[in-house]
Parts: sequence; structure tokens; C-alpha cells
Amino acid sequence: MKFVHRLAYYLFGLLLGGMFLVFFFQQKKTEFCYMPNCRVLKDLRSKPISYSKEAQAKFNEKWVTVEDIKNCMQYGDVDFDNSNKPYENGKLYIIEGKNTKNEPITVEMINYTERVVLKDIKKQ
Repeated sequence: MKFVHRLAYYLFGLLLGGMFLVFFFQQKKTEFCYMPNCRVLKDLRSKPISYSKEAQAKFNEKWVTVEDIKNCMQYGDVDFDNSNKPYENGKLYIIEGKNTKNEPITVEMINYTERVVLKDIKKQ
């Protein structure tokens, strides 16, 4: 068999296998999450969230909403230089993101083993 024919069979099989994997992984709703930023945000999203008094006061000021916090936990950037520090039997994480008005905000969260506490929200 000529090389061209072998290459065509190989590429056809690779295409079928790729289509099968795409279909299979879409049904499972899996996501590629191996980078450090993605892993931290996924861990924070997987736990129930409670709010501190400072965070609740910021919500009452109406310049930030719970939806902004959810977007920061989905698309934000973790500041690893200032994060992952021990804080009250948990670890403090600082996430940089934006609110609905496209203003930069900084979210401070304490990650415990069973829950996450939203400590504070700051405008930058």
C-alpha cells in the first residue's frame, strides 16, 4: 500500500476518533482544568459560600452584586503572590476580576475544607 493511502486511512481514523471524543466529552460536561488558576477557582466554586459583614456591607452599597462575585470566581485571575496564605484555619485567596460596569475589583476569599467565606471586596 502506498504511503499516501496509509496516510489517508490514518487521518480518517484520527478524524473519527476525534469526533467520538468530542461527542463523548460534551455529554459528560467535563472541562480541562489543570492550570493552577483554574484549579483554585474550581475548588472555590465547588463549596458553599458565606459572606462576612464587610462583604455584606459592600453588597448594600450596590456597586457590586453576587453575580459579579460569581463571574470573578469563573473568569478571574488569582493573585498567587498574595494568596495561599494561612488565615484563620483556612487559606486566603485574592482574585482579581471585573464587575458589571467593567470596573476592576479585588475579591478576598477564605478557603476552608468544607466552605468558602467571602471576606472583602475592593475597588482597584
